[in-house]
Amino acid sequence: MWKKLLNILTNATPIEKEKDVLLDHDYDGIQELNNKLPPWWVWMFYITIIFSAIYIYRYHFSGNEWSSSKEWEEEVAAANAKLDAYRAEKGELVDENTVTVLTDEQSLKNGEVIFNEPGKCATCHKPDGGGLIGPNLTDEYWIHGGDIKDLYKTTKNGVPEKGMISWESQLSPKQMQEVTSYILVKLAGTNPPGAKAPEGEKYVAGAANAETTAADTTEQAKTAE
Repeated sequence: MWKKLLNILTNATPIEKEKDVLLDHDYDGIQELNNKLPPWWVWMFYITIIFSAIYIYRYHFSGNEWSSSKEWEEEVAAANAKLDAYRAEKGELVDENTVTVLTDEQSLKNGEVIFNEPGKCATCHKPDGGGLIGPNLTDEYWIHGGDIKDLYKTTKNGVPEKGMISWESQLSPKQMQEVTSYILVKLAGTNPPGAKAPEGEKYVAGAANAETTAADTTEQAKTAE
């Protein structure tokens, strides 16, 4: 059975019949036989032709709009979706537009630890937030805005002209959210002894939104007239 299978796959000429397929070629005593191509090779060759015809029709003429660039875009989109899911799980999707105040004790504790780490917030603002080189963080006055989004943005980008570095490279989005929440929840309004004098403008929660709403209403009224 093995010989029969081998014969089917190779269709080799038996040794005793090699004279029938011997060519009149002689290379340093090496003679050439005019054997047929092995059936297995011929079958594979036909299969590749059939496959290529199907492939060309499927991906170039069938109208399914497939392309290597589209496949790459889909794979990138899938990878980004996984990355976003991971970041959401780890709290890494927070930015200055989506940040909210955290009030749970664990987040505030984390923020306190970050605030008081050597070389970080407490170095310039004092552990009680009363201000040293940096401004007072406990009163109602803020130089760059007193909303959580304002604090997050200031922490993220820093204030280079005032000597405050950007913390974006050293703190994760989640950590910046925790430390700014700690400032607003635990430090704001405490007014510790020896705190620096107020700087900036008084911040009133919702005042900016109220002004914007009023301006929009006035504009709508003018348009209606």
